[in-house]
Amino acid sequence: MALTADTIERAGHFSIGGDLPVVRLGFGAMRITGAGVWGEPEDREESLRTLRRLPELGINLIDTADSYGPEVSERLIREALHPYKGLVIATKGGLLRPAPGTWVPLGKPEYLRQQVILSIRRLSVERIDLWQLHRIDPKTPQNEQFEAIKAMQAEGLIRHVGLSEVSVKDIQAAQKYFQVATVQNLYNLANRSSEDVLDFCEQNGIGFIPWFPLAAGDLAKPGSRLDSIAKKHKAAPSQIALAWLLRRSPNMLPIPGTSKVRHLEENVASVAIDLSDADVEALNEIGKA
Repeated sequence: MALTADTIERAGHFSIGGDLPVVRLGFGAMRITGAGVWGEPEDREESLRTLRRLPELGINLIDTADSYGPEVSERLIREALHPYKGLVIATKGGLLRPAPGTWVPLGKPEYLRQQVILSIRRLSVERIDLWQLHRIDPKTPQNEQFEAIKAMQAEGLIRHVGLSEVSVKDIQAAQKYFQVATVQNLYNLANRSSEDVLDFCEQNGIGFIPWFPLAAGDLAKPGSRLDSIAKKHKAAPSQIALAWLLRRSPNMLPIPGTSKVRHLEENVASVAIDLSDADVEALNEIGKA
């Protein structure tokens, strides 16, 4: 199908924090880095082309992190898209990257502040529209991490705050310090372990950003129900998985990532897939199973 900026409108909209409207299909910028989310991408120019294609397709929510590269993803986003007219650049902090494929939580207040300031510099913005705590550090008192974030928001370094890989209890604890605008947890058709968190977010006006959104695993094997639904719609199983996510909740903000323009366009085309109620029910059941 021919893609235009109007195509993405079929995904609908969500207002982060009640005052920051975005199209519900965003872009995750982890894969524009090198292998192991480390260093420069293998094809730097294709990564830049992919980023520059985003506003052309109407995507206005881009999710990154200081640890992607580390630093590489934020720098590429600035190079390709600054001054971000009409775009919301969300980033995350709170993970050290000592080696490829290695992620170590660090929530010391001074470190979180340092990383926010460095992200502001790399992205070349005056404040971060959505800054997310990448992980709650179990070795640092939770209240110290939340106090530091509250102080940075009051200072004007951060507009809205999100959390990643948290429980309902974690969200409620954080809400004593600041409004939780988004939650980013592992969630997809094959992994529903955050179902209770998603329900809580929907009840409380919190955006839910599912990471690893297209994983379908064995559910997509030839002859499976997912495979048959995909063939009926002349789509890839990953497109059906994405269409299902968008139907699952009005608070759902999927951010499929890629470093290829072709894959990006395939993901965007999924918003035009009109799943029937029977399709959705079948996908609900096979996912739970």
